Amino acid sequence: MQTKFISSGQNPLVKQIVALRDKAKARRSHELFVVEGLREIQLAVKSKFEVTTLLYCPEIIDHSALTALIGIIDGSFERIEVPQDIYQKMAYRQSTEGVLAVCRTQSQSLETIKFKRQHPLILVAEAPEKPGNIGALLRTCDAANVDAMIIANPKTDLYNPNIVRSSVGGIFTMQVRTGSTDEIIAYLKKNGIAIYCASLQAAVPYTQIDFKGPAAIVVGTESEGLSPTWTQESTDNIVIPMSGKIDSMNVSVAAGILLFEAIRQKSH
Repeated sequence: MQTKFISSGQNPLVKQIVALRDKAKARRSHELFVVEGLREIQLAVKSKFEVTTLLYCPEIIDHSALTALIGIIDGSFERIEVPQDIYQKMAYRQSTEGVLAVCRTQSQSLETIKFKRQHPLILVAEAPEKPGNIGALLRTCDAANVDAMIIANPKTDLYNPNIVRSSVGGIFTMQVRTGSTDEIIAYLKKNGIAIYCASLQAAVPYTQIDFKGPAAIVVGTESEGLSPTWTQESTDNIVIPMSGKIDSMNVSVAAGILLFEAIRQKSH
C-alpha cells in the first residue's frame, strides 16, 4: 500500500478532518467521523466500522504499533503520513498516540439491533445532553454486557469526539441506536420487551422487580428525569431507595445499579 504525505495545514483533507472533528453538520453530511488513538481505532475496526483514511505521525507513534494496526484493517483505505505540527492541528486530545482514523458512520436504526441473549437487556437514555454522561453510560453498558443502548430524542451527535473519548471506545463495543420516544416505545412493545422506568414518583424499589424476561431500563436526565410519556407507558416505574439527603445521583451510577441487578437476576 502506497503512503501519501501531507505537509501543509491548508491541505483540503486536513481542513475536512478539522471540520469532522468540530462540526456535527459535517459528520452528518459526509457520514464520516474521526477516531483518535490506537485502542479506539482497534475497537472500531473489530466492530466492523469502515476506515476510509488512516493518518499518522512517525515522530509520535511507535512503528511496530502502527504496523500491527494497519494489519487488522480490512478493505482499502488511504494511508497518510503527516508531520507533528499538522497532526496536532487535527488531533482532539492533548495527550495523543500519533494516529487517527476517518471512519464511516453506521446505521442507528432500531431495526438493526441484534440481540445477544434470548431475554435481552437494553438501556434507554432519554435526551442526555452531556457527552461525558453519554460516554459514562456506554462504559457502564459495556461493563454489564447489555444487548444495546438506545438514546431517545438525542440532543448530542453520537459521533461527537467527546463521546468517543469519554466512552473509551464503548461507542464501538456497544450497539448504540437512536430514535424518538414514541418510536422506541413502539419498538420495545413490538418485541415484547418490558419497560422499567427509573422514576421518583409512583415507583417501586428496583429490588422488587423481576428482570429475568426481556427488559429495557429507562433513565432520564439528572435535572429533569423522564418525560411523562415514558412513565405512563412503562411496565413498572422503579426507584433506587436512597438514605442520604440528596434525592438524585449521577445517571450512569443509577444505570449501573439497575443494570447489574438485572444481570444478576438473569444469571441465576
